[in-house]
Amino acid sequence: MRVLVRRCWGPRPVCGGPGGRPSPQWRALAGLGGSPAGEDGRGVRVREKPPWRVLFFGTDQFAREALQALHAARENKEEELIEKLDVVTVPSPSPKGLPVKQYAVQSHLPVYEWPDVGSGEYDVGVVASFGRLLSEALILKFPYGILNVHPSCLPRWRGPAPIIHTVLHGDTVTGVTIMQIKPKRFDVGPILKQETVPVPPKSTAKELETVLSRLGANMLISVLKNLPESLSKGRQQPTEGVTYAPKISAGTRCIKWEEQTSEQIFRLYRAIGTIIPLQTLWMDNTIKLLDLVEVNSSVLADPKLRGQRVTPGSVVYHKQSQILLVCCKDGWIGVRSVMLKKTLTATDFYNGYLHPWYQKDSQPQPRQCRFQTLRLPIKKKQGKKIVAMQQCIK
Repeated sequence: MRVLVRRCWGPRPVCGGPGGRPSPQWRALAGLGGSPAGEDGRGVRVREKPPWRVLFFGTDQFAREALQALHAARENKEEELIEKLDVVTVPSPSPKGLPVKQYAVQSHLPVYEWPDVGSGEYDVGVVASFGRLLSEALILKFPYGILNVHPSCLPRWRGPAPIIHTVLHGDTVTGVTIMQIKPKRFDVGPILKQETVPVPPKSTAKELETVLSRLGANMLISVLKNLPESLSKGRQQPTEGVTYAPKISAGTRCIKWEEQTSEQIFRLYRAIGTIIPLQTLWMDNTIKLLDLVEVNSSVLADPKLRGQRVTPGSVVYHKQSQILLVCCKDGWIGVRSVMLKKTLTATDFYNGYLHPWYQKDSQPQPRQCRFQTLRLPIKKKQGKKIVAMQQCIK
């Protein structure tokens, strides 16, 4: 059994570089200056092997999975991988805080709110869905730097919303990258570990997040078990294949009936629709589309539907399947429920709005009964609300 003697983490013999100091190779890969000899600037030598002292930075459910894995490793006294685990998160309007804070409080882990990072001694930092640029001065406080658990195969989908953009663009393969943080820029540091997985057909961003969060947590533990070796084998990201995953704006949820195909609308729904409802205009009123479904070929073959003249946005109620059929650029999508003042089923919407509209005109034209694209003005407050919602799906 190993006995750890605390004495302010003063100098202790380690191996790896000259005089028992770790190799500075990871600092060069990460584009960092500072002390190259494995010291934290105060003459304190670093450990060459576990157990590690870890400071975790995170916010959402994806990050919570990584934190949970670190906590489980700390509780596993036989493996001796994590000795100390503290948490940094960001302020939240909710009294309970974001998922990472909730878990940390429940698990009795020390929690700091950014920009406060405490004053403890740590070996390595870990970031997952944190959304804040970390300074070089902060990174250099960690002898082994700061690792980032990123849910994409970098350099594809650098940025704050990689899972959303994976679904939105119909990627068939994705993955997780464990990389090192570089100062001043997001997601450009050297890759320590990367694994790919197929994207399940028709999966939502939330469903994909669950898959990738578990994969990322397992990969993180694997890297920490061989941290010095993983750092020494880090590789720079390719210069080709770089794409960006910016935060979703408020206007993204507004369906453009004349421009978007049914496939594009369903991708949008799977990417953000379960968190941020898609919306459109009905008779100058904003209406949210809550439950979208693909339209069965037998429905499309209905003579009543095929014989009508329609334009993108036209709305038809299909009684047999009890859905609203909405025409888009290349076909139809189905809507089971909407929100207009309150939540309505397709049948409720027909009885309350469509049927009375038809009764007002003795010769109504289906192409006149339509949803219209909602053009939102740019508002700072609205943008902040969307950003807050996206903390649920990085």
